[in-house]
Amino acid sequence: MKRMAVLLLSLLFLPFTSVYALDESIKVDMHYIVVDPLEDGNLNLQHMANYSNMGNQEYDGEESHEGVISIQLPLGALNLQVQDKNLGMKVSNKGFSTTLPIPAAESQIISYSYQIPSGVPIVFPLDYPLEVLQILVPEGKGSLQFSEAEISAPQQISIDSQTYWMYNVLNIKPGQEIKFSYLKDAQPAAEASVDGTDENTQAITQTDGSSEQVTSSVTRTSPDFHNPGHIRLWNQSPLKKFDPHILMIILGVILVAGVGYFVYFRWKNRIADQRLIADKEESEFKQLLARQNAIMDKIIELEEQHAVGNLPDEEYSAKLLAYKEHLVQVKQNLSRFVG
Repeated sequence: MKRMAVLLLSLLFLPFTSVYALDESIKVDMHYIVVDPLEDGNLNLQHMANYSNMGNQEYDGEESHEGVISIQLPLGALNLQVQDKNLGMKVSNKGFSTTLPIPAAESQIISYSYQIPSGVPIVFPLDYPLEVLQILVPEGKGSLQFSEAEISAPQQISIDSQTYWMYNVLNIKPGQEIKFSYLKDAQPAAEASVDGTDENTQAITQTDGSSEQVTSSVTRTSPDFHNPGHIRLWNQSPLKKFDPHILMIILGVILVAGVGYFVYFRWKNRIADQRLIADKEESEFKQLLARQNAIMDKIIELEEQHAVGNLPDEEYSAKLLAYKEHLVQVKQNLSRFVG
């Protein structure tokens, strides 16, 4: 169940075309189904659909429907599970409905699952139009066969370290029934060709419930750069009055300028520190040099006084030894700068 939740959350970031459903103010951003065979032979179908209230008033359902959002389940569905208990699920003979209203300019994600007994075809209607309904089957766990539907050749996608075959059911009309069967021992084969541009041409099969098949082609362009979910979140944010691209440019300029100023002032402070250290060393060197010259002058003066007999031999020797020791110490300190 945790892996399934991660998968469905990942699907939210795939590009999807928004369409209107039910009331004009309600829009379905996406609808995904994951078909997963169980060990007992039954099929587990996990749905995720996102309903957005584009109006300026709270949506609490239509008068002709019970509850806020009504969902019809396939015949024979078992073990219905609705992930979000806060939706206020109300079970009926045909399916279930939610009772939690959708606030204005907000969205409601409905994630639910149920099981279909082995060998039973899956048939369920959608009460809103969709340009594409995407159905996923784990790789190596069989394939799907559709009836009375326009589908593209299955494609492989990888989500959360798991590979799936994805079927795209195209151009769904309001009230249209989605019909397909699960083939346990048949694996799908992708049919796609790339013409060197951003467009992929894939085979499309349309069936009418009989053995006849009509093959045509559809050109699928690359998905929009911006995820509709991200656009919806931006439109609900306090910054929606600003152009997001210009705002990103401004923030980028501020960030670059901030980094530039930080590097500049750090370099400037480093230069100032180095200059201060150099000034201190120069001052110390000059002081040692002056002290050395002073000692030399003292020694010369001592020699002159001893030569004229103004200084006894013992005092002369003692002072000369002290001056020489001091001179040696000063020269050792000077060697740090000239060595």
